[in-house]
Amino acid sequence: MKKQILFSLALAGALTLASCGGNGARNSAASTASESQAAASTTMDVDSLLAVAESLADRPVVVEGICTHTCAHGGTKLFLMGSDDTKTIRVEAGEKIGSFPQEVVNHIVTIDGILREQRIDEAYLVCWEAQAEAQTDEKHGENGAGCDSEQKARGEAVGAVSTADRIAAFRRRIADRKAREGKDYLSFYYIDAEAFSIQR
Repeated sequence: MKKQILFSLALAGALTLASCGGNGARNSAASTASESQAAASTTMDVDSLLAVAESLADRPVVVEGICTHTCAHGGTKLFLMGSDDTKTIRVEAGEKIGSFPQEVVNHIVTIDGILREQRIDEAYLVCWEAQAEAQTDEKHGENGAGCDSEQKARGEAVGAVSTADRIAAFRRRIADRKAREGKDYLSFYYIDAEAFSIQR
């Protein structure tokens, strides 16, 4: 028992010295690596994940939120909500899971997976326009323009909005971002799920 207490005190002292030592300069690569390790080992809420999503793209994450919707086409997607419906992230079931059961809706769900970035740029929009013109674009949702949950996750106007109007709105948002940040694309994040559990 004494050995265990002494070991705990020594470990606490070593951690204190390590956190206080040095010149205060931190290597950003080391910081990013420790952030991604922390994200993979600790459960984040949706708001926290979205706030640091750019730095965690293509890395393992564990996130918890309220499932507001599953895709009607086989349950291959679900949507987790954070503090409100403007903080939403899409989760893809992928091969490991196959599909999400309908029972996840209105429950707190924990997702283990890889955070991915989807970029929407001019090339993406041109391709989407061509598919819409050829009527080969993916149709889902009540009006064929996409489900409301998907549109909310992308910050789009929800409801009876045509594909052409959605594309025009994305172009305006891309132009705004280019003017503000110099980036000519929009980033949307989603999770490739590897495991999930229903909490309540």
